[in-house]
Amino acid sequence: MAVVSAFLVPGSPLPFVHPENPPWGKLAQAMQSAGKSLAVSAPDTIIVYSTQWIAVLDQLWQTRPHLQGVHVDENWHEYGDLPFAIDIDTELAEAAVAATNKAGIKSKGVNYDEFPIDTGTIVAANFLNPGNGIPLVITANNVYHDWQRTGQIGRIAVEQAAQLNRKLAVIVVGGLSGSCFRQTIDISSDHIATGSDDAWNRKILQLMERGDVEALLAACPQYAAEAKVDMGFKHLAFLLGAIGGNFSSATVHGYGPLYGTGGAVVEFHLR
Repeated sequence: MAVVSAFLVPGSPLPFVHPENPPWGKLAQAMQSAGKSLAVSAPDTIIVYSTQWIAVLDQLWQTRPHLQGVHVDENWHEYGDLPFAIDIDTELAEAAVAATNKAGIKSKGVNYDEFPIDTGTIVAANFLNPGNGIPLVITANNVYHDWQRTGQIGRIAVEQAAQLNRKLAVIVVGGLSGSCFRQTIDISSDHIATGSDDAWNRKILQLMERGDVEALLAACPQYAAEAKVDMGFKHLAFLLGAIGGNFSSATVHGYGPLYGTGGAVVEFHLR
């Protein structure tokens, strides 16, 4: 396979902008551990699918060779800015655009100066690709694409990477349970919003750790509905599509609260 490593990471900026807070600092450390594992896998390119880059018409792909700037998160701006510098593997991105269009998935490249890069992509890139040493392919979350179509996009992207002899790391950026505290909390005591959400998150993570893909897939619809999972857990669909729907086990580098929602840093071990 073209894929040499695969990761699920949260898209919240809190571990990046305020790692001094103990609950968020643990996730920051987990992201750094995942970054070390990614580096060891020595990919040529990293593909990023983030639930926070929302598309409503086409499947969008970044095709601008270099992206650089400072982003202000719309929710957590009080904690500071998010600088970014990202190089794009334009050859692979353009190949993915062509291949998805050929498969009947309307797609196009995005090449605009100062196009808004989403928080989740920036956080993942800063933690898992420090120094911008590896080029990225970044694709959007089309809200009208279901689980199957999202998985198909992941599979097509990896097929194009294989044709170009790229070794690929896959990063999907998204959360677990989605219940966020709507009142001000003591952030040092942040926790998963409900016991039910916590139990669901732990069950799903245990299935990942065991590599029980069949049970994981069977549980996902109920999990997504009852725990209000970020975007119906479509980011997992993209990952499974990219890795051929199979993995032997997973390492949970970290799991914890992000203002009540659930976040986890998971490394999938490929067969």
